[in-house]
Amino acid sequence: MKRFAIPAAVLALTGAVLLSVVAQDKPADAGAPAAAAAEAKEVICFESRQGASEVTQRELQPGWPNVKCSPATGATLWYGDPYDGTAPMAKMALLENLPEGQAVVRPRADKLNLLASCATACHNGIVPKGFPKDNRPVPIPTMEGMLPELKDFQHGRGAIWCLDCHHITQRNKLVNHFGDPVDIEQSPVLCGKCHGDKLRDWRDGIHGKRIGQFVSGGKQRWFTCVECHNPHNVQQGDRNRGFAQLQPEPPPQLPPGMKDAGHEKIHPIAH
Repeated sequence: MKRFAIPAAVLALTGAVLLSVVAQDKPADAGAPAAAAAEAKEVICFESRQGASEVTQRELQPGWPNVKCSPATGATLWYGDPYDGTAPMAKMALLENLPEGQAVVRPRADKLNLLASCATACHNGIVPKGFPKDNRPVPIPTMEGMLPELKDFQHGRGAIWCLDCHHITQRNKLVNHFGDPVDIEQSPVLCGKCHGDKLRDWRDGIHGKRIGQFVSGGKQRWFTCVECHNPHNVQQGDRNRGFAQLQPEPPPQLPPGMKDAGHEKIHPIAH
């Protein structure tokens, strides 16, 4: 009997240890998906200008994201809802006849980190002490400290400066030719002061970007000037021209069995 009792005791003890280990592992396995979901990082991509038009991917419905982000370039590939987070575009000259709600924009005020502090902390509706008496460009160390690119400000090639675009006392407003404030969301009104041809093309849908319904009377989201252009660095540093270039997406894969895309070089109609 003793010969069988010792192995049986060892076997029972081993089984108890195994059951204890399995019991301890079960809660961890059951909670693994939740832990993995909690540790999942946010997916953020940009729409038109990296660093200024970021959008966070989220689900509008289960399995239906608001945007699809490119893993290669970090740009937005397509929209689950092109009107997500938009508001009706304010009335502008020569666009007064647009039906209400047909043209929408995504408000950008919440993306401008210095907007609130500019309007209240330093420029609370009064002219600061030591303010220049004329409109000639002068160094402003405080502004250069917050926006380093202003030390080599190239917009206008030295012919314009801050107050040609920003209101003298309402720094959360832009300014028109008459010195009247213009809402920060209406950058085309400001840019059109000098770039009238681009404003005309933007109004006609030739210049810029729109997404939405491309049918007569369809609702569209209009992208404003500063969503693509950085007004403080339009010459792009060493390039000294143009605006920030976008990294192109990788080319699509050819269908199986097709060696190359040479057929695309042949015009279907003989000339």
